Amino acid sequence: MLENVVPKTTADGHVNTIGTKSHGSLDADIIIKNAPDPVFVADLDGKILLANDAVYELLGFRTDEVLEQSLSRFINQEETREFTAALREVIERGVTRNVRLNPLSASGEIISTSLNASALRDADGKVIGAIGILRDMRELEQARVYADNLIKNAPDPVFVSDLEGKILTANDAVYELLGFRTDEVLEQSLSRFISAEETREFTAALREVIERGVIRNTRLNPLSASGEVIPTSLNASALRDADGKVIGAIGILRDMRELDKALAYSDSLIKNAPDPIFVSDPEGKIQKANDAVYELLGFRPDEVLEQSLSRFISAEETREFTAALREVIERGVTRNARLNPRSASNEVIPTTLNASALRDTDGNVIGAIGILRDMRAYEKVLFDLQESKAELQEKILDLEKFEEVVVGRELKMIALEKEIENLKREVEDLRRGQVVKREHDSRDSRSQGGRWT
Repeated sequence: MLENVVPKTTADGHVNTIGTKSHGSLDADIIIKNAPDPVFVADLDGKILLANDAVYELLGFRTDEVLEQSLSRFINQEETREFTAALREVIERGVTRNVRLNPLSASGEIISTSLNASALRDADGKVIGAIGILRDMRELEQARVYADNLIKNAPDPVFVSDLEGKILTANDAVYELLGFRTDEVLEQSLSRFISAEETREFTAALREVIERGVIRNTRLNPLSASGEVIPTSLNASALRDADGKVIGAIGILRDMRELDKALAYSDSLIKNAPDPIFVSDPEGKIQKANDAVYELLGFRPDEVLEQSLSRFISAEETREFTAALREVIERGVTRNARLNPRSASNEVIPTTLNASALRDTDGNVIGAIGILRDMRAYEKVLFDLQESKAELQEKILDLEKFEEVVVGRELKMIALEKEIENLKREVEDLRRGQVVKREHDSRDSRSQGGRWT
């Protein structure tokens, strides 16, 4: 325990911790003794004057094996020099942070620790030693080894950079992607591989990582060892120290060459399609359109791109189009939605819309690809058919009237023919009756003449 809040220096230059205890010294002793982290007090030569139980538990030594011993007994020569430099920093600045020490425990284990130290001053404010706090870094080191293994074995190119963009770690996929050796990548600034504009974008991305903890889909086009510009997409998350402070970024690159080829191919298909094709975001803003769209509507590209489709269609159709977009998001497709956009010449053009979902690399719907079909020719044919139908119906009516007249005449003719036949039969019957009567009269005449003679 500290015997005084401010240890006194003896004539031979040693710090004397024996003296009258003050209230302050008792408080300091209690704080040090009960601190969860290993805490020790050392003079300016690195001799340990005081240590709490956590120090003995960490190192596995007895009290008499630690107190009055030089810290150099527990660390190697290189770290002793670093600790001496840290003590100089304590004298100059009053504090030093995150000095790495790897003391050897009683069992021979090398224990990874981080040292934070502040100045120990006498009554006159003179620095006479240091109060050091060790942090056991073994679990963190294990976590880092695990993280390094994850990075090393990740299929995508993964790198770690500091907040200035200097590359600290990279996996084999990075070297394979860029074609550089390890020594040509590590400790290099990312600005060596990307343009000045993209360096500014990456710096902005790092700021976003610091503020939000993550950044997504930042485009980078690093130059490979062969001079090829490689399109990539960067997703990055914050790299934090043991205190949770952001100290860098873990970046994952996605090689976009195949996707860009596919996009270029789809762009070519859209551009050269005979039907009007456009791409919109989920809010209906037009992001891309082919020449057939401009030809259909009569607008220039700058009058169409980045414009909402609601500029060209009515409020009612805008609601229908929004419903169609919801259907695209839910089902992946919508068919035969009617749209009547107004052209640059103020002509209302009847069209039918078929749309399918536009998805990002993760399969999320980010918009729609719409195909319009100009229905003017169809509408004209339909109109002509309707007119032809009306004309045909009129002719049918005329024919029906004509048929009615003709049938009536035929019926009259049939009735007349029947009447004529009846008359013929009556005349014939009458003629036959007259003949029979004459023959009868003739017979009567002959019979009477014979009786007279």
